[in-house]
Amino acid sequence: MKDKISIIIPVYNVESYIRKCLESVINQTYTNLEIILINDGSPDNCGKICEEYAEQDSRIRVFHKENGGLSSALNFGLKSFTGSYIGFVDSDDWIEPNMYQELYNAINGVDIAVCSYFKDTISSSEKVENMKKIKEHIISTGNMLLYPLMRDYYMGFCGYIWNKLYYASIIQEIGLSFDENIKYAMDVLFYETLVTQQKCVGAYVDKPLYHYLQREGAITKSESYDIKTDILKVYKRVEELLPDVYKYWARGFYCYHASVICELAIRKRDKDMLETMQKEIREHYDDFKCTNDEFPEKFKRIDELLSVYAV
Repeated sequence: MKDKISIIIPVYNVESYIRKCLESVINQTYTNLEIILINDGSPDNCGKICEEYAEQDSRIRVFHKENGGLSSALNFGLKSFTGSYIGFVDSDDWIEPNMYQELYNAINGVDIAVCSYFKDTISSSEKVENMKKIKEHIISTGNMLLYPLMRDYYMGFCGYIWNKLYYASIIQEIGLSFDENIKYAMDVLFYETLVTQQKCVGAYVDKPLYHYLQREGAITKSESYDIKTDILKVYKRVEELLPDVYKYWARGFYCYHASVICELAIRKRDKDMLETMQKEIREHYDDFKCTNDEFPEKFKRIDELLSVYAV
């Protein structure tokens, strides 16, 4: 365990969840950790709780900063770590005791190690499994790019940053950071940029080791257009990153997220946004069809959204 793993945890307004998160991290079977807590101007008692844990565990480093958003907090962590490897944990989630040991064992000879995860609520926990098995001992750069975009087949892989362990040097070499103008899905852009620029290869641990909490108040539950449309910007930029042969996968995902905003516009009775998103769906419909040809029920949903004329 001579290699240090730096775990970056941005903290904001999660007083009810932070202790469970920190307990799961400090009790990892892999013990050579640097635990970086960035209190992003949290208005609750998170800052005090972080300091409390730092007094008990010398591996914890706490930083307090003015609120700047999730990307800002993550970037602060990227400027502060000292380990040979980097992991990320959201402060309302928690991890299995052996997560970083498993990922450390798997990363030998590759750039990024990935594991599956659980989707949790306050009262339940569901294992997320891939529809198609990932059998490669070493995952090629092409598949490292594609698996997060082939989400129905590889739901346990995804483009999240937190179910992965990274060699720190691949991030440092290109000075990669999170786009602070993006509030939602910045992790997808970070991941796809890293894999593209560094031609990363990877390994997959077919075990759910991370607990992703689905809670009210999380940014993923937001019904703000500003937040929801960020993901459209992300997938346009991902499309630009990808080799031509893969670009239609990003466009298909773009179409899906346009349909989510379309549903939001219907709930809000927003005719202008509805028509804008319907236009986006039509422009990307063929790509959506190509990337979802085994899921005909998805076309029914899309066609129903395109048939709505008034709200």
